[in-house]
Amino acid sequence: MTVLRLTVGHQRRSILSPLGVACFSPLPPLNCCLTQYTANGVKFITSLLLAMVVAFGGLSACKSQSKAEKERKAALRKKAKAELRDEATDVDFDAFIGRLRKAVSAHDVTTLATMMTPNFGCRLSPALEGDGVFKYWDQENLWPELEGILSEKFVKGDDDYMVAPPQFADKSLNYDGYRAGVRRVNGSWKFAYFVNG
Repeated sequence: MTVLRLTVGHQRRSILSPLGVACFSPLPPLNCCLTQYTANGVKFITSLLLAMVVAFGGLSACKSQSKAEKERKAALRKKAKAELRDEATDVDFDAFIGRLRKAVSAHDVTTLATMMTPNFGCRLSPALEGDGVFKYWDQENLWPELEGILSEKFVKGDDDYMVAPPQFADKSLNYDGYRAGVRRVNGSWKFAYFVNG
């Protein structure tokens, strides 16, 4: 192997020739530069690949987490629907509730009286039922509350009652707010109670 020393400008360089041929180049030997550039290149490419793995791995983890979250929420909704008993689907019930809501929003006590049971319950403690219901609602300003409760969905409750709001039918919630109940009396739907507590 031939070693050739040459001076370019102020720098003195040795160029190795594996074939024994002298090479003249003003540049530093290739092996030293490649090592430096290769090491930096490997570091850069490794860092870039690592960043891509983290970015895409994080995105796929977010997607799978959101998918899992959606599945969990769907299962909870399905469970909640199963726990609440089936909502009334017969046409006469829907028509009765529509007429009841309309009469309450108009404060039409004549129509309401025909839609209520004779022993309509309007207070649990002390118990109050029968006559005096409308006077009690006026004194306690319960018309807006009654209208709000009747706007809720009715679901099956205990003893063949359809109740609103649906939270009242779920015993695990221990709902003790205002609630309304309707039931069939002699084949017709009747408004049976609107109570609190």
